[in-house]
Amino acid sequence: MEAFLDSLLRLNLWIWRPLFVVLIGTGLFLTYRLKGLQFRYLLYSLKLAFTRHDDDSEGDISHFQALMTALAATIGIGNIAGVATAIAMGGLGSILWLWVTALIGMATKYSEAVLAIRYRIVDDRGEMAGGPMYYIERGLGWKRMAAAFAFFATIATLCTGNLVQSNSIASAVTASFGVEAWITGAVLAFFTGLVLLGGIRSIGGVTSFLVPFMAVAYILGSLLVLAFRYEYIPEAIATIIRSAFTGQAAVGGFAGSTIMLAVQMGVARGIFSNESGLGSASIAAAAAKTDYPSRQALISMTGSFLSTVVCTFTGLAIAVTHVLGQTGPDGKVLNGAPMTIFAFAAAFPYGGYIVVFGSILFGYSTIVGWAYYGEKSVEYLAGTRAIPLYRILFTLVVFVGVLIPIDIVWILADMSNAFMAFPNLIGLLALSSIVVRETDVFFQKTASERLS
Repeated sequence: MEAFLDSLLRLNLWIWRPLFVVLIGTGLFLTYRLKGLQFRYLLYSLKLAFTRHDDDSEGDISHFQALMTALAATIGIGNIAGVATAIAMGGLGSILWLWVTALIGMATKYSEAVLAIRYRIVDDRGEMAGGPMYYIERGLGWKRMAAAFAFFATIATLCTGNLVQSNSIASAVTASFGVEAWITGAVLAFFTGLVLLGGIRSIGGVTSFLVPFMAVAYILGSLLVLAFRYEYIPEAIATIIRSAFTGQAAVGGFAGSTIMLAVQMGVARGIFSNESGLGSASIAAAAAKTDYPSRQALISMTGSFLSTVVCTFTGLAIAVTHVLGQTGPDGKVLNGAPMTIFAFAAAFPYGGYIVVFGSILFGYSTIVGWAYYGEKSVEYLAGTRAIPLYRILFTLVVFVGVLIPIDIVWILADMSNAFMAFPNLIGLLALSSIVVRETDVFFQKTASERLS
């Protein structure tokens, strides 16, 4: 098993190294073409996300439900267990690279949403269908690359949006309550299937309720951790910045990390948590009721910012409680959700339960959010008739995911994300002029609105 894991890890490194360059390069290029839009209009974007309604515009769900569906898929186990695994492998310096990835990636996520809405279609069920597969085909005429994205996106929904979530939820529940993994898997599978029967409107309704509640509760719990360990905050921030450029020496059971490993884990988990560059979140954006592509794109862009805020609180909680390198009751070095649980529990009594319930809600909402991405990818490849079969497969994988070793689960997720990102990034670069044109039209026609 160790030899197999080592081979998978080496393959994953080989795939991600060139992808780092393409991801960051695309984000920087789009930031330049859009004149730093993500910095200039962040406050306006947040205002749109939580105040505006376009109920009379074309689309399936409200802009807020579209954002919550995307956030449900974005703010998930990656923000709890993913950040912990990044720190466990790359040290605290990986947090800084996660920040960098998010700031640059906001321009990427904006561009994805613009194109998803610009090239969306109405399917034979009367629902909106959009995303990278549609803008690659309809905008560029590259049908094979569009099909490649849809295929890899389908695989990613089963790994990133499913295996990781159910596995991490089961790990957290077992560590805290001693419930066997298969029981957790069965319960998750049942409730997942229940929601999927209702389609995007059911998913949007569930996520628009769960996401705000769980995000606020988790952030409040994180603030309590920081309040109880406030004297270590300056040291934690200094360590994050220093080790991002120097690597981190061994601490306890932590084997130490290099700069390259910190960069890799920060970027990989940053992409995992905010989805910028993957193209997946734009599938939800395409379902939104909106008058201009850029309006919903600005709202979609806030998802990367909000997700990174949650990641930051997790990273700081781990840093100030000094759990990096410690071992759990099973004698293994802490990693994933158990590391975050120990961090909260070390700060105040019963703090770990906040992480446990956060993991359950975050993970479950992510599962149903990614299920929608998978449905639309399968629909593109095989038509709407294939969706019921996909729903059955997706629900079964929820159960299977709790039984697979966590190391294999995370590597499979990283690899599937990488294969999905490549065709999307190529499409974004090729269609960047369309993004700029749509952006100029929006800001010209809404100048008076923004001043009011």
